[in-house]
Amino acid sequence: ELGWISKVYVNRPAVVRHAEQIKKWKTVKGNWQAAWLLKAVTCIDLTTLSGDDTPSNVQRLCFKAKHPIREDLLKALDMHDKGITVGAVCVYPARVSDAVNTLKAAGCCIPVASVAAGFPSGQTPLEAKLTEIRLAVEYGAREIDIVISRSLVLTGQWESLYEEIRLCRAACGEAHMKTILATGELGSLANVYKASMIAMMAGSDFIKTSTGKEVENATFPVGIVMMRAIKEYHWQTGYKVGFKPAGGIRTAKEAITWLMLVKEELGVEWLTPELFRLGASSLLGDIEQQIFYHVTGSYALQHELAMA
Repeated sequence: ELGWISKVYVNRPAVVRHAEQIKKWKTVKGNWQAAWLLKAVTCIDLTTLSGDDTPSNVQRLCFKAKHPIREDLLKALDMHDKGITVGAVCVYPARVSDAVNTLKAAGCCIPVASVAAGFPSGQTPLEAKLTEIRLAVEYGAREIDIVISRSLVLTGQWESLYEEIRLCRAACGEAHMKTILATGELGSLANVYKASMIAMMAGSDFIKTSTGKEVENATFPVGIVMMRAIKEYHWQTGYKVGFKPAGGIRTAKEAITWLMLVKEELGVEWLTPELFRLGASSLLGDIEQQIFYHVTGSYALQHELAMA
């Protein structure tokens, strides 16, 4: 719907002003904080995307995904029998089989997500992108995080962007597709809104802020704009698209703020792993540290919590 895209206007000063107000929100305390943090855990895509990833550190990541919070801490909160795990394990395509086999051996049904389509730059021929997606699905990935070609946004080639994302969606088959917009490289908030709309029109199950490799990753202004696009798309079509902020989210307080923002902008029904994810590699460690403090009154030493 190019007519829809051509009418997009973003009031940047208002968005920035709202984002500044969000930073001043007071966080929840006590049992409420623990509850929000456990909710955040279930929405984390526990991620390792390093050039030196090996089967062993992927196996360790999968163990942490199944046991994100120490069992004694969950017992103290009476949450040990609630099956709390992270939302997914996210790796490169070459490590998908390692993650799938490890989780299967552990009797765990946590989905494995794989980045693909020329991640993180997107500077790969379309045929290569589609082949990479198909291979990741063949290896067992149930979720695919694709990255768009930023040049198509910056040059206003909206139909070409739609077609590229549509073909990626087809290549995913039954796997869920998260479309990474790399918002820090799109030039304007209006482009972020337009790219969000195009991605949803082309069949994305989620739209995601960043690869985590850009200079600027998940920010509140970008999050507001993307969530407003999701809300409008839902109004127009009745279809719910998920949202995933990723990159630079490292503290428990930041995680709670994102959850509160999603609740305010989209509603409680979006606060589930099916419609909201947090892309993070180090966030879980801080969340577990805060839960440890809530239960014991002191912070854990480094060796007392399993590595994430």
